[in-house]
Amino acid sequence: QVQLVESGGGLAQTGGSLRLSCAVSGGTFSSYFMGWFRQAAGKERMFVAAISPITWSGASTDYADSVKGRFTISRVNAKNTVYLQMNSLKPEDTAIYYCAASRGKGTDPTGYDYWGQGTQVNVSS
Repeated sequence: QVQLVESGGGLAQTGGSLRLSCAVSGGTFSSYFMGWFRQAAGKERMFVAAISPITWSGASTDYADSVKGRFTISRVNAKNTVYLQMNSLKPEDTAIYYCAASRGKGTDPTGYDYWGQGTQVNVSS
């Protein structure tokens, strides 16, 4: 059984930074595409960032336009962990952030097989 546990959420001021972590157990972490999604109150779950498995040429990443240049997704296979470094935070980044694992690449949340419970991020103005 694959389990994902997020951590690192909390309160930040506008312009501040937070780093989210997602620890994965019970599966073959190195083979998964990993994604971060977020869901603001009253809104649907939205894609934030994704990272491919690491190959000989490295790992490819993808970002939502709203976070490009501010957020960075990374993974450490030795720790079965994916990270989301969030810089220059804005109030509109306030949401519950979820990590997810998939056998196939994509930005559609319905394409992901396993999900964490989420971690709350609040950005004050």
